[in-house]
Amino acid sequence: GKPQTADTGSKQSAVAAARPPLSRPVRGAGAATVAVGPPRGVVKPSDASTAAKGANMTPPAASTALETGGSGTPRHHARDVQGKVSEMEDNIQNHQTLLQSINQESEVLKGLVAHSHKEKLEMEETLTKLKSQIIQYKTQLQELSNLRCELEKVAYEKSCLQKERSVQGSTLARLQAMLWDTEEQVRSLTDTVAQLSDELHAREMERWRLHMTIQELKGNIRVFCRVRPLQGSGLRRHIQLATNNRIKLAKTKKSHTGKTAETQKSYNFSFDRVFGPGASQQEVFDEISLLVQSTLDGHNVCCFAYGQTGSGKTFTMEGEEFDDNRGCIPRTVQAAEKLGPQGWEFTFTASFVEIYNEILRDLLYTSKASQRPKHEIQKTGNNKETINNLSYRKVSTEDEVLGLIALANHNRATAQNHHSSCSHSVFQLGIEGVNADREVKCKSTLCLVDLAGSERMAKSQSSGECFKEMTAINSSLSNLSIVISALANKESHILYRNSKLTYLLQGCLGGDYITLMFVNIAPEPDSFGETLNSLRLASQVGEPEEDFHYVTACRGHCLT
Repeated sequence: GKPQTADTGSKQSAVAAARPPLSRPVRGAGAATVAVGPPRGVVKPSDASTAAKGANMTPPAASTALETGGSGTPRHHARDVQGKVSEMEDNIQNHQTLLQSINQESEVLKGLVAHSHKEKLEMEETLTKLKSQIIQYKTQLQELSNLRCELEKVAYEKSCLQKERSVQGSTLARLQAMLWDTEEQVRSLTDTVAQLSDELHAREMERWRLHMTIQELKGNIRVFCRVRPLQGSGLRRHIQLATNNRIKLAKTKKSHTGKTAETQKSYNFSFDRVFGPGASQQEVFDEISLLVQSTLDGHNVCCFAYGQTGSGKTFTMEGEEFDDNRGCIPRTVQAAEKLGPQGWEFTFTASFVEIYNEILRDLLYTSKASQRPKHEIQKTGNNKETINNLSYRKVSTEDEVLGLIALANHNRATAQNHHSSCSHSVFQLGIEGVNADREVKCKSTLCLVDLAGSERMAKSQSSGECFKEMTAINSSLSNLSIVISALANKESHILYRNSKLTYLLQGCLGGDYITLMFVNIAPEPDSFGETLNSLRLASQVGEPEEDFHYVTACRGHCLT
């Protein structure tokens, strides 16, 4: 038995020695590949040939043993078969163990493959992120490159600015020195301006004083005469203009008996100023402008246009739309703007009132005629006359005044023949001045009055309503002459309330006032009587004497 055992053990040892190892070295986790030996279960050529030889040898032994029928030699063969079976079983068991080891290694490899795939995905994701970062870095690099260029540009500009600043520094120093010199000059000029302003004010006061002296020498009441140009082909031999503002009115009378020659009776008059037929509107207004200056100096001024119908009163006061023929009223505002003293600002407020049959009418009224309000003269708190419900307009140019004149003429009442004016129109210009530097204010009123025609009732042949109109006109003119006479004689009691005209103009006629009467005469021979009466009244207004009332009384209610 022992010899068999030893033999069997040696065979098993040989098989074990021929068996490949159960395990192989494996690379650490994360390796890309796994190093392995030759595939298991594949028999090497030498082992295969040996096994084949053994296999070929076994059957004969077995057949010999069977044939011999169990002799010593056959038994030996049976033991060899068992040994081989045992060896095969061992081989199977080894192969199973090897298969199990292979399966385990396969699971490990699957885990490694899964882990490697996961790492691959992570690396791809990381690679994508890195590519995105690379793009961002490239963009930032481009921006940095642009910033670098900008920085270089700024640095260059800074260098240029520094150079320019250096140049400007010297210029600034020079300008600073010039500024100091200029400021010194400004201070000196400011002192000079203040001194000149004081001198100007002193000269303005001197001008005002001299102007007032001239006005006082000329008198508070003045009379101008204006002869209208001749119309048609009539003669004008009965009117003669002499030097020194004199006018001569002559009339030739025939002898009633025929035994004596014709006699000529002349009447001589002298006025503050006489304007002939060729006098322009500008020449006339040049005299009025002196009164406008008085108004700007704070004095009330009233200017009347007096005379028979058609003698040129309205033309003198209002004129026509054309520049050269504009009258005193539209020229007043522009003159006031030019004549205003230095440092003064003026505002002008205009109103237009008609006095018709002792009834006041607003000539600037624009609403419905049925809603026209009534007007009455009232006293204000400062004892000045005002008209309730009256329209007032701010004006600053001649064109604006012309617009008011057009509106007033549209509303003004006229006589039945539409040629003879039967009402007084009163244009009042309120003037307010402010000198902000000296905190001084002034307020005055300029009245320009276009009186109604002064025809004698006998000549006008008035009757009915026209007779009533002429009676009212001549009554107001008579009261006006009485008031002017009382003012000229410096009487203490003046009858302003006897007519609406004098009551309305009380503020301009009384107190610190200047009154100018424009007597307008027509040169036609058939107007000789009206012309003579007008000149007589005007001459007595300028030089009041005892016979002034006598002349007025002789003229009666019509002042003729």
